[in-house]
Amino acid sequence: MRVLIGGGSGFIGQSLSQLLKNRGHQVTIISRQPGQQKITWADVSKNGLPICDAVVNLAGENVLNPLKRWTEQFKQEVTASRIETTRTITQAIRHSSSPPHTWVVVTGVGYYPPSQTQQYTEDSLGGNSDFLSRLVRDWESAAELPGTKGKTATRLVKVRTGVVLGRNGGALPTMLWPFWFCLGGVLGSGKQPFPWIHIEDLCRLLCHTIEQEGKVSGILNAVSPSAVTDTNASFTGALSKAMGRPALLFTPAFAVQMLFGSDRAPMLLEGQRVIPQRTLQSGFSFLYPNLDSALNQLLR
Repeated sequence: MRVLIGGGSGFIGQSLSQLLKNRGHQVTIISRQPGQQKITWADVSKNGLPICDAVVNLAGENVLNPLKRWTEQFKQEVTASRIETTRTITQAIRHSSSPPHTWVVVTGVGYYPPSQTQQYTEDSLGGNSDFLSRLVRDWESAAELPGTKGKTATRLVKVRTGVVLGRNGGALPTMLWPFWFCLGGVLGSGKQPFPWIHIEDLCRLLCHTIEQEGKVSGILNAVSPSAVTDTNASFTGALSKAMGRPALLFTPAFAVQMLFGSDRAPMLLEGQRVIPQRTLQSGFSFLYPNLDSALNQLLR
């Protein structure tokens, strides 16, 4: 298949591109800068989509970048990097004379309200509890394709991912530093749910959504099966065990709030108990269903 990836130069995009190529697919990346096997966002806006079978959008500014102050300008960057890129692809699909069969937008489980007790499946309601949930709501709305007569229907899949664990990017490398210096520990109470997925499983799931034409559509929760019971404390314990380092300290909630601000701190101090119900029902199987298997592979 010919697959187009928005944001394909990032942490997840690089892994997905390699996996797709290994499986015999042709990959083109939508990027801000032109290059080999790349087109730019400006190209898509002006000329539409090249002929392709599937489009995946991974574009988005890192919300939890500690080097970025939570200003109105940065909030606009976070929002635009997700919604505007998604809208650009959606409009290009709508106007294409030969639209792709599959359109995959990768969002987040932040759509669901934070709760230490409530469990969420793909059918659960959300999208209005805080900044992040409203962002995901608007982000997914931008991906919607109204029916068009005379054109091949494009299948829309919304993949809501948890924290993506990988050795070459994302949150994990930053989390490792305190543990190397024996300064690791829980954030806040440690009781907050910790929805997560291994980078390899996420990329395999995205391939699954592309390759299972006509069988996978709608919303999929991209979290490990054990994530529904995992907490920040259990993640901290598993990471401590895998690294052979103690986890005796903790970061108080007020310190996290001071560093990240009132909109971003809940992303670390609160969480969602998420079940990958439809994901499993679609026939997908996880290589790393629990924290021990994931961290042992990533840290070996």
